[in-house]
Amino acid sequence: MSKKNTIYDQLCQHARETALIGSIEELLGWDEQTGLPPAAAKYRADQMAYLAGLVHRRQTAPQLGECLETLAEGPLAADPHSETGATIRGLRRSYDRKTKLPQMLVEELTRTAVLGQQSWVAARKQNDFASFQPLLETMVALKRQEVEAVGYEDHPYDALLDEYEPGEKTANVTRILARLRDALVPLIQSIADSQRVAPIEILRRSFPIEAQESFGRKMAAQIGFDFERGRLDVTHHPFCTGLGPHDHRITTRYNENFFNGGFFSILHESGHGIYEQGLPTAQYGLPTGSAISLGIHESQSRLWENLVGRSRAFWDGAYAEAQSAFPAALGSASLDDFYFAINDVRPSLIRVEADEATYNLHILIRFELEQELVSGDLPVGDLPGAWNDKYEAYLGIRPSKDADGVLQDIHWSAGLIGYFPTYSLGNLYASQFFEAAAAELGDGNNGSLDEQFRRGQFQPLRDWLCEKIHTQGQRYSAAELVEQVTGSSLSHDALLRRLRGKLGPLYGVS
Repeated sequence: MSKKNTIYDQLCQHARETALIGSIEELLGWDEQTGLPPAAAKYRADQMAYLAGLVHRRQTAPQLGECLETLAEGPLAADPHSETGATIRGLRRSYDRKTKLPQMLVEELTRTAVLGQQSWVAARKQNDFASFQPLLETMVALKRQEVEAVGYEDHPYDALLDEYEPGEKTANVTRILARLRDALVPLIQSIADSQRVAPIEILRRSFPIEAQESFGRKMAAQIGFDFERGRLDVTHHPFCTGLGPHDHRITTRYNENFFNGGFFSILHESGHGIYEQGLPTAQYGLPTGSAISLGIHESQSRLWENLVGRSRAFWDGAYAEAQSAFPAALGSASLDDFYFAINDVRPSLIRVEADEATYNLHILIRFELEQELVSGDLPVGDLPGAWNDKYEAYLGIRPSKDADGVLQDIHWSAGLIGYFPTYSLGNLYASQFFEAAAAELGDGNNGSLDEQFRRGQFQPLRDWLCEKIHTQGQRYSAAELVEQVTGSSLSHDALLRRLRGKLGPLYGVS
């Protein structure tokens, strides 16, 4: 074995051991959001801050930098898309970013995130932004420190966006979302002008929580979430987390009088979980066993939630079972009415319950507010009013309470500033991927994707996604991957084609 191969093996071993420690921190984070007693928050914050510091020391160790420097100029790194090249490139990118961050800042961000999330839960429940404001001010101040430590060329927000969508820039995302907004607004207006109203009262009937959990688990398993390698739990804000190569956990929240909230959150988080379960397990802890970006990750969750789960073909196959699970609510409701209801388009306050057409306006609001928070143009104390003003301007509605406004998302309490734009990027990626999958899979003996969905067959699509996206790890950038899989760069065209194709017949618009 050559010396450089020995160095490469040592590099991989170091990364795997670091991931093992990081998985313990993730386990504590999962427990914090699913079962932590309120009084235990401070000590849990110290536990997770300690582990975050330990991981950071390993990620910034001088010997790691020496290994990476030696390997970066060698033959193993020559092909950036090979297993070794992608591993060296990915670990060097992480090393370069992490070494700019003081360990004390990393620990304090982790500690504040735990305390912030606990504070957010109580504040949202009590509709009390004032009680949450001090911790949010601390978090925003810490994120500004992170920005200054990492550095940026054009906009301070770039430093945070890059963590979730590597290589992406604020200016480019602004252009992408502006084009998407300009295309969506006329469609949304034409739907409003149609005067057609979906029978959403169907979704507000009684859906027993036990039945929701049972039905949701069954549908998650049917689309491909492996419960031998994962589990479903209840939390205040749905999420997915990976605790190891064979341990991927999803969560949801239920409302007995609203079907969409629990069910579509399960499909959404299952999409994240299916991606994680499709990554190469032998590469766990290495870039080649890790997701490319949050935008690509969100493409998988939004694809299963919306392109599959809100399709007519899905419910052609699943509606009889839904009626059996919820006889009082759905027994007398026609499939036509139910399908129209779950695809209702109208301005709403809650992002996670928003329809596909207006959803990206929710993201645009958060994207703009985050930039102002990071730049210092918007004081945290003015955030509720700024939030309400933007909702009135963009969606024509104004929250009557902060629990339905600025307190509705957990992200800022956890320090996830820079994350929100990836939801819209995910919507765009998802539509392009789905079009490509439909074109490739529709020519076989199984019939079109719609025909497969009607029969409850989702494995061909899942296998296609796994081959084209999941197993690639971080061999390619998000931009490279979408070009490779779909033959074109990122665009809003596929999303608009799909929305017009679905919503046009429902609302009688073109």
